Amino acid sequence: MLEWQARIGALVDRVANRLIWNFARGRRELETDVPLVSFTFDDVPDSALNEGAAILERHGVRGTFYIAGGLAGTIEPDRTLITREGCGEILARGHEIGCHTYAHRRIRDIRRLADDLDRNADYLKSVGVPEPARNFAFPYNAAWPPARPLMRRRYRTCRGAGEAINRGAIDPLMIKAVEIRQPEEHARDLTRWIDDIADRPGWLVFFTHDIAPRPTPYGCTPETFDHLVRHAVDKGCRVLPVDGALDALNW
Repeated sequence: MLEWQARIGALVDRVANRLIWNFARGRRELETDVPLVSFTFDDVPDSALNEGAAILERHGVRGTFYIAGGLAGTIEPDRTLITREGCGEILARGHEIGCHTYAHRRIRDIRRLADDLDRNADYLKSVGVPEPARNFAFPYNAAWPPARPLMRRRYRTCRGAGEAINRGAIDPLMIKAVEIRQPEEHARDLTRWIDDIADRPGWLVFFTHDIAPRPTPYGCTPETFDHLVRHAVDKGCRVLPVDGALDALNW
């Protein structure tokens, strides 16, 4: 892709997201006296299972892993995506599996979105997910207003980014989340978001990718991830997968 095309695409993504956050209807009031925190993973490199899931489990909590079936087993220069067997292991260990499309493309670029989502549902069923995924994360955090009716019929929530805590009137089809990413100093400092929600309850959703000693720009080290999970637990937050948080909110 040419540089000017990438810039235009990024601008389209930002405009679409802001239109939804500012003008979309169908909001729900988020009411909780207990601070809720969810740790989520996109794409799901194998390190998210081997390190990320294990860290959550050591603290007695679980997370949400958004799977794009078309990436399964892909080997990239700096990461390897989990296999079909890895997806099954995530489920067997009590974590939630969500949908991240099959093709892992911006949904505005998927010509037949419903077919793509059906294909991912079939893939997840083949690895043992007993029913269609109930929650979705936008690839590249890029929502698309014309897709909202389809997403509303299929999912309890859709997650973007937004770098904010969910409080007050919330759009379930555009849940906001805070990214755990490089540099490492930035990632470790994300405890400030946990302190915020502990003082004034709401729902804080984190998202990241790999959890590795030498992470990509979109992940962090195991030590930093453990630091964040431990801080959330120590501050009295209720750490739940996305679907569990929705149940706690009675949504």
